Amino acid sequence: MRGNRNFVIAMFLSSAVSVWSGAAAWSQTDHGLPNYVIDQFGVPPHIPDNDLTDGVRSALTVAAIDSVQQGVWRAAQEQALADIVATRDPRLVWVLADLMRFVPGQNLSRRLAAASFDLLQAEQPSQDDWGGVTDHLIAWDIPEPPEYLEFKRAIFTTIVPGWDKIFVEGDIDWRHVSWGGVLIDDRAYDTTDDPCNCIPAADNPKVSSAEDATWLSDDAIVFGLEVNGEYRAYPRRIMEVREMVNDTLGGRDLAIPYCTLCGAAQAYFTDQLPAGIKRPILRTSGLLIRSNKVMFDVETYSVFDTFLGKAVTGPLADRQLQLEQVSVVTSDWGSWKKAHPNTTVLAENLALGRDFDFRNNRDANGPIFPVGDVDPRLPVHEDIIGVLTASNAPIAFARSKAFVALNSGQEVGVEDVRLVLDAGGIRAVDAQGQNVASHQAFWFAWSQFHPETALWAGDE
Repeated sequence: MRGNRNFVIAMFLSSAVSVWSGAAAWSQTDHGLPNYVIDQFGVPPHIPDNDLTDGVRSALTVAAIDSVQQGVWRAAQEQALADIVATRDPRLVWVLADLMRFVPGQNLSRRLAAASFDLLQAEQPSQDDWGGVTDHLIAWDIPEPPEYLEFKRAIFTTIVPGWDKIFVEGDIDWRHVSWGGVLIDDRAYDTTDDPCNCIPAADNPKVSSAEDATWLSDDAIVFGLEVNGEYRAYPRRIMEVREMVNDTLGGRDLAIPYCTLCGAAQAYFTDQLPAGIKRPILRTSGLLIRSNKVMFDVETYSVFDTFLGKAVTGPLADRQLQLEQVSVVTSDWGSWKKAHPNTTVLAENLALGRDFDFRNNRDANGPIFPVGDVDPRLPVHEDIIGVLTASNAPIAFARSKAFVALNSGQEVGVEDVRLVLDAGGIRAVDAQGQNVASHQAFWFAWSQFHPETALWAGDE
């Protein structure tokens, strides 16, 4: 398989003046979907509930697994694709979508898309074949076919053998997992100075004082953390390149993932865990779930829900490990170092000589990977401050409006949570003024991982 890899990849709340709304209560259609989904994607097809026959299983194997493993698409695959379409079973489109992620060339991609939209009984768009198919599947919540993980695992592990420990049963919706276009970072702990053909995490990164960080401009965006009275800034320029840092601050071990696609830097404590659990060392898998990075522990290959900090597969999922989240303040370097002059900051060489900012260009027209439907209460890339209340209720605060309100002296809060200004950014506190874990993210990301979220959106 490894010999074919290159060929295959080539081929294949309430405040005094503001309004907040509880969790969205969208009117449901006869299909059990919010009306805005039907408005955008149309009416979903009928879904059968039968098991796969030997003939359908064989057709899926020939079209999907054999084509990837052999690196070819021939008459046998064309006939298998025709047999798949003849089933009229929309569930099988999940396997075709997985195949589409890796096939090269417009012609084959369009044939697979045509077959997919035929099964979905939907009109084929003029472009973005894989994205269009997958958006329909997610928005309509099309069930996976029987034995789905078996087919998906065979496709993905042919492309990247390192994924063989990732694709296992667990508390994860494998339908929504796709390839992010990069390979797995499976380097052992504290070997992150070694080069890799991946998005390279940083373990125990070098830091400098604020005074010595002359390379960082005052308007550069940083993600600020405070632990036990110690402060550290993680420049977005570095996090764009690394996307994952395993660090120690204030005597506590941390993992800091940054998802460029979600505009979300988060931080989790990775120490003081239940007895028998070793500190997880988190890495980037190269996979995405609804445009959110999929991270995993390189020690156990347990997959974590990056947005929620919950282990969803592997030994750590068996132990029901839930990491404690730490507040992250998104600010500018000038404001952060002025407010916290004793802060440290990651060293310049961690940027690997790169100086780019995805946020200001690549994401301008919406998510570049399929996410299905998006809660329409805010634009997809609206920045929000996300927080969980004491009752574990998710609340999203529209950042721009909250920032204006706070700067004018108004109170912004819901239940026991209120927002405060901090070093040019925003963080959440409780009624006693103690930190409540919060972070900034794009609205589409927060709302899809917290679909019952309430929204504070400022003056209506």
